[in-house]
Amino acid sequence: MEKFPKYFLSFLILVIYANVQAQVNCNAIEGERCKKACEIYNSNSGSQGSRESQESFDKAIDLCPNFSHAYMEKAVPYLKRGDFITWKKLIDKAVELSPNNHLDYRGWCKFQFLRDYEGAIQDFDLLEKYRPGNIGYSVNGDYNLYVAKAICYSALDQKEKAIQILEDLFKTKDYHFGLYDYYQLGVTYFESGKYDKALENFEKQSKVYDFAENIYFRSKVSKIRNKDYLDLKSLALKSYDEGKTMKDAYTHHFNKIYRKQIAEL
Repeated sequence: MEKFPKYFLSFLILVIYANVQAQVNCNAIEGERCKKACEIYNSNSGSQGSRESQESFDKAIDLCPNFSHAYMEKAVPYLKRGDFITWKKLIDKAVELSPNNHLDYRGWCKFQFLRDYEGAIQDFDLLEKYRPGNIGYSVNGDYNLYVAKAICYSALDQKEKAIQILEDLFKTKDYHFGLYDYYQLGVTYFESGKYDKALENFEKQSKVYDFAENIYFRSKVSKIRNKDYLDLKSLALKSYDEGKTMKDAYTHHFNKIYRKQIAEL
């Protein structure tokens, strides 16, 4: 359990960062109108999605149509409200103007909100050209984006490719494991019928952070092997009822399991 507090601190930092509008260094912006646009963007005090906030971004865009951050931040409320058409129009403009700054966000959102796995992979691959070997983390802080890319391949039923990406990533020097990394690799092995490797990863996951879904799959492996699985099933139900599950504020995690599935095991 030693690793969890260290991870949890990193997770908190990422979540806090993700929920605060990123400030831009206006001194690095060329042109007086664009500097002014940057200052308006940085001083935006309206709550996200409010009329005041959105109008501030409009002013910034009017002053400097090439200021990508204004399009990016203006897009966010539309995504959260389910207006994906308006979101895509704005985020595509932000990516067109500054792919290095915004491909990570667009790719993650294609995965998380739209389940556009092929589109997400395309964005992660494009991002690799700008940030070779380090494409960053998801907006919510849950995943390294290489893990998200592997999940996309798994969702497209390319399990071996997903496994290879994760295995290579986990061998990277100084890699910081996420809260669900071993679990996602374990499920991918499980769905490939490689139960020994699946269990190995579920057990590694339990040492980082154990939760109902992970315990459920450990129970499934035991059942497949004709071993006693009922204690693990009971523990999975207990963990679920205590709220020890995969959580996200906006969507359901990939490979999330529900109480009904545990109860029916």
